[in-house]
This record gives sequence, structure tokens and C-alpha cells, in this order.
Amino acid sequence: MNTLASSSVATEPAPPRSRGYWASVLGRFVRNPVAMGAGLLLLALLLLALFGPQLAPADPYASSMFKRLQPIGTPDYPLGSDELGRDLLSRLIVGARLSLFVGITPVLLAFVIGTAIGVLAGYAGGVTNTVIMRTIDVFYAFPSVLLAIALSGALGAGIFNSLVSLTIVFVPQIARVAESVTAQARHRDYVEAARATGASAFTIVRVHVLGNVLGPIFVYATSLVAVSMILASGLSFLGLGVKPPEPEWGLMLNTLRTAIYTQPLVAALPGAMIFITSISFNLLSDGLRSAMDHKG
Repeated sequence: MNTLASSSVATEPAPPRSRGYWASVLGRFVRNPVAMGAGLLLLALLLLALFGPQLAPADPYASSMFKRLQPIGTPDYPLGSDELGRDLLSRLIVGARLSLFVGITPVLLAFVIGTAIGVLAGYAGGVTNTVIMRTIDVFYAFPSVLLAIALSGALGAGIFNSLVSLTIVFVPQIARVAESVTAQARHRDYVEAARATGASAFTIVRVHVLGNVLGPIFVYATSLVAVSMILASGLSFLGLGVKPPEPEWGLMLNTLRTAIYTQPLVAALPGAMIFITSISFNLLSDGLRSAMDHKG
């Protein structure tokens, strides 16, 4: 009898192991059709940025003053031509690489730096919080556009300096959001419990705080991508960032602004690309936040 009992225990299947956290997040994310659609669209844009020069049907730099501002559907110009007679489709395809780079890079850098500053201020509190946040408040005395222009003018023209300027502009904004959500998280029960067990401040922040605050910070950061593209195009227009004849959506939007009355659809195409890209980032981040914040 004991042998049978021990045998049944030995052959009883082990309980299934629970899936990891990120596997669960991925599972919930792929079941969100809107987020998946946005993710696939961004993946297509990324591939377009990587292989744009090989996919472009024409030379994006070749101009023809006799083919200026051709409408959409013109032979050899499927999406029309710009103010210098260059194929707009080719310039949009090739311009995806530089447009995504100048739009995402400053926000990504600001996300890392601003999150670190904001989490430090929010978790430390007291004098540390006051000093950091009052310093950040100084940057809010200047509009983002003017601050970006001033910093780029001081650093000098060029893509690298414009990226540095935009990063500095976005760091205070992300840091403020990071400080706000961290200040709320530091009083949660799970943080107090970890503190009672003797866990170090670094461990508490890394294990218990970051996982609960990165979602809202990331969602806010992705909303700055479109702003970054517009600011980068403004710097390029002033000769402080991307310079002609490089194809970049924001710069193309600026150079085509005079054609808004003669060829409005052609002039709006670069703006439409910026809009679609920014909306896709927002939908993707919303889907990730919903998957990460799932309670169950």
C-alpha cells in the first residue's frame, strides 16, 4: 500500500511553472490589435530607414526645375515633386532614416537622463528633491523653441549639436514626470515592506520602484517624439541642424510650406509622415503600458 502511494506521488505531474513577467507582458501585448498594428507600422518604418536608399525608385537629390511641384500621380513622380523638382516619394523613403534619428535620439537620451534625475529626486525627497527640482524649474522659464535655438546657437550648427540641444530641452520635462510618479511610488506598501526587510535604497529603486514608474514615463516620452521632429526641423530651417539638400521630413515640411496653396496634398505629405509616426509611437507605448500594468 505504501509502495502504491509512493508510486502515485512520484508519478504525479509537477505543477506548471508560472510564466515570467515579460513573457506575460508580451502575451498581453500581442493580443492588443491596435498596439500590434502600431508596432508593425513602426517596424516597417524602421526597415524603411535601414534600407531606404536601396528602396527609393529615383535619386532623391536629382532636381529638375521643369518638373517643380508636380501633383500626386504624375508619371515618374507617384507622390509628386518638391520645390526643386525632386521625386518626393524617394525623398520620403530616404528621409525616414534621418527623420527618425533626429526625432528619437534626443528623446531617448532625455528619457535615460531625465528618468535618472527624476527618480533620484522623487525617492530621496527633502533637500535633494528641492535642489534638483528648483534647478529644473529654471528651464521652464524659457519656451522649448527658444531654449533649443539658444543652445544650438551657442554650441554651433550641426546635427550633433542640435541633438545635444534638444536633449537638454527634454530632460527637465521627463525628469518632472519621473519625480512625480516616483514620489507617489515611494510611499506604496511594497516599498515600505522592502524597506522594513533592510533592503538598500538602490535595490528598492531598481527592483520595486523602476518597474512601476517606467511605464508612465515612457508613455510621456514617446509623446515628445513628434515635438522633437518639429523642433529639429525648425533648427534645420534656421541653419542650425539638418541642412539642405539632405532629405528629412521636418526640413521638407518647412521647404514645402510655400506650396500649401498650389499643391496642398504634396506639401502635407512630410507632415503626414511625422503625424503617422508620432501616433504610432503613442499607440505602441499605450499598449505596452496596458500590458505592463495588468492586474491579475
